[in-house]
Amino acid sequence: MTAFMTVVGIVVFVVGLLVSIAWHELGHLSTAKLFGIRVPQYMVGFGPTLWSRRKGETEYGIKAIPMGGYIRMIGMFPPGEDGKVTARSTSPFRSMIEDARSAAYEELQPGDESRLFYTRRPWKRVIVMFAGPFMNLVLAVAIFLTTLMAFGVNTQTTVVGSVSDCVIQQSEKRDKCAAGDPAAPAKAAGLAQGDKIVAFNGKKTEDWGTLQKNIRATVGPATLTVERAGKLVELKANLIENKVAKTDGDGRYVEGQYVTAGFLGFAPANGYVEQSFGQSVARMGDMMEAGVQSLIDLPSRIPALWDAAFNGAEREQDGPMGIVGAARVSGEIVSLDVPAQHRLVFFLNLLAGFNLSLFLFNMLPLLPLDGGHIAGALWESVRRNVARLFRRPDPGPFDVAKLMPVAYVVAGVFVCFTVLVMIADVVNPIKIT
Repeated sequence: MTAFMTVVGIVVFVVGLLVSIAWHELGHLSTAKLFGIRVPQYMVGFGPTLWSRRKGETEYGIKAIPMGGYIRMIGMFPPGEDGKVTARSTSPFRSMIEDARSAAYEELQPGDESRLFYTRRPWKRVIVMFAGPFMNLVLAVAIFLTTLMAFGVNTQTTVVGSVSDCVIQQSEKRDKCAAGDPAAPAKAAGLAQGDKIVAFNGKKTEDWGTLQKNIRATVGPATLTVERAGKLVELKANLIENKVAKTDGDGRYVEGQYVTAGFLGFAPANGYVEQSFGQSVARMGDMMEAGVQSLIDLPSRIPALWDAAFNGAEREQDGPMGIVGAARVSGEIVSLDVPAQHRLVFFLNLLAGFNLSLFLFNMLPLLPLDGGHIAGALWESVRRNVARLFRRPDPGPFDVAKLMPVAYVVAGVFVCFTVLVMIADVVNPIKIT
């Protein structure tokens, strides 16, 4: 049954991946058509075509390898010195195998002269190229808002998960009581698993972070108000000093660092806590910031990724993960022995995170990514406006095709990195359990 559910999880992720890719390309397609650019092809995937159908002037289809997608627009580059014009694919993989001009010249049809991508105003080209990543951002935000507000965040709560039998310093790293260990204050006060602490010393507590701070700031007598079997019960506890793990500003434990603080002696239970709209927006801001930082740190992660793939080193749990790894994690999530709601939230957040990564990655100002074409259009706008300001001749469209040698190098690096991540995901995968 576990193997079957794992396969189901992988299939569901692949479907979600295809939807995300199709949604991305739909952004390019819809805005290109809005501005009158001819789009001969809209494809999800690469490789052999599994299915296609022509509607109007555009062929829509699905290909065998779900590793990306593309639309083909006429006139992505301005004419070369020979006066020829090319159509250009928005796909980074296609851009490596298509000639920058001659292939597009062959695709020109009568009447296309007024429907070329490069002839559109720079701001229109920016919109067309930005629309794809923006669709991924919209999908990520929609999913994150849904999971955060409808289901919540899986976090520590004020519900008692377990009660310690005795007082043990956390720095000792043992979980069994020894002779002479004093009873834990929570145990002596009668706190029990499943109790929900609703007030500490008469002050209402709604989240674990606040309760934890109050406990650590208290040494001596304290009153706990707990909800037990639908009734409120007051317990008297006598908190003591103990060496406990240090926490950062967000309540996370700092490994290997300890402080002396008030000690009650229980572990909180985890549960989903619904977030308000404001809290959800703040969390998404943190996710965006973390995503940008991860992108910046990507080159520095390559040595560890190489060691994990080829030298048997331990895989970094927060390291880069590709489509193969994400599919494996999706299968693992679906096969977990946890409530269906938890599995659904895990999967949705994985899909949302993937879409957020697509947005950030595609916004890099490098060809053949969407961000590279955006940078080219913006640079053209700057050149023309400067020329107009100083009454100089119009320099004309910026020839992005001249940057294709750089694009080939960038694409080659991306392909090598993708292969490295794929190997690591196969031989030494990241596991959530």
